[in-house]
Order: sequence, then structure tokens, then C-alpha cells
Amino acid sequence: MSQPSERGGGGTILVVEDDRALREGLALNFRLRGFVVVTAADGHEGMRAAFDSNPDLIVLDLMLPGPDGLDILTELRAREVHTPVLILSARDQLEDKVEGLEVGADDYLTKPFQLPELIARVEAMLRRQRAEQRTASTLRFGDVEVDLTARRVTVRGDTVPLSARELELLSLLARSPGRAFSREAILNRVWGWGFEGTARTVDNFILSLRQKLEDDPARPRHLITVRGVGYRLEP
Repeated sequence: MSQPSERGGGGTILVVEDDRALREGLALNFRLRGFVVVTAADGHEGMRAAFDSNPDLIVLDLMLPGPDGLDILTELRAREVHTPVLILSARDQLEDKVEGLEVGADDYLTKPFQLPELIARVEAMLRRQRAEQRTASTLRFGDVEVDLTARRVTVRGDTVPLSARELELLSLLARSPGRAFSREAILNRVWGWGFEGTARTVDNFILSLRQKLEDDPARPRHLITVRGVGYRLEP
């Protein structure tokens, strides 16, 4: 699996494709357009990279060694990962397309394909994603304001220093107010697929956030424990 050295102006694209020539060709064309590219050659690499590399978009083949593309997509959506996914597949039957879209793909392109069309679809998906992100660049709940662009958190106007992990955890919950996240899902989203921590890791970080953001950490109003599940943010 290739790893990016830094995030480019166009964002990061993960290409999960077992055909080496196609994988490297796509990677080259995306890089020429200013993207950072991560590649994976099988389902296991693809699953790990989807969680660990934090891509802005995933180009995903369906027929892969190990977990197939639908397995990867199903796992992503089950763990509340909403990264845009474009399926790239030789399966061209209507039922295949419907299944991919129902599982959670954002677009579906069959092989063989024309490169300009693929590039146009990818760029359109990224434009939609950026537009959505701009409308939600600042999150507010109670007296807390989270500026995602500046990576700054304030309580009643006063800046509260958070670690990078604390900010990522808070942002995850604040982007989906009222939605319960399991501890396992939080670990995968914030710490990455390969992290070997335990549920207690999440508990400790939630405790720290409560102490920094809640008026009464012992009786939190916003960072709520969901018994038997994990945590949710109550705005």
C-alpha cells in the first residue's frame, strides 16, 4: 500500500484496485491533477487504508482479493464513515449497480471507462463534499463553538486548548448531533483501523473533554453516555 507524504491542494484520493496497471495509471493521473493518492491492491489493504489514511474520496473496485469492495463499503458505512465512494467495476448489470448504491456508494462507473468521465465524476463528488463542509465549518452546541477550519474551540468566547485527538473526537460527535457512536466506531474513526487501544481509551478522552467543556463534568449536558453503546453529543 502506498502512503501519502502530505495532503495536496486537491485533497487525498484512495484507489483500491487489484489491477496493477490500472491502479498505477489512475494514481498517476490523479497526482497530475494535484491530488495526493494512496493505493491499495487488495481488500485487506483497502480496508486499513480507508480508515487510516483519512481520504477525501475513495475509488473502489468491487472484485478484490480478500474482502471485496462491497465488504469494505458495508464496513465503512456501518462504522459511520461517510467518505464519498465511487465504485469502479466490471460488473455492469443493473442489479450490481443498484446493490452498490444501496450499500452506500455515491457513484458507480463500469469498466471499461473513459478517463475524462472518471475524472469529471470524481471532481464533481469532491465539489459537493466541499460545499457541504463549508456550510458546516463552524459547529455550535450550548456555549461551545468548534471552528473546524481554524481547528479552534471556544467556550463563551474563551479559547480552550484541545489535543489533536480530542478535537477529532469532538468534531466526530458534533458533526452528527444526537447520533450514538459505539466506542469501537470512535476508535476506528479517530485513532485508525489498526489502533490497539481499548474502550477505556475513549472513556478517558470523553472525561477530558467533559472537564474542559462542560459546566458540571459530573452531570454533562452535551457529551452524553449511551448505556451499552458509547457516546452521543446532545446539542
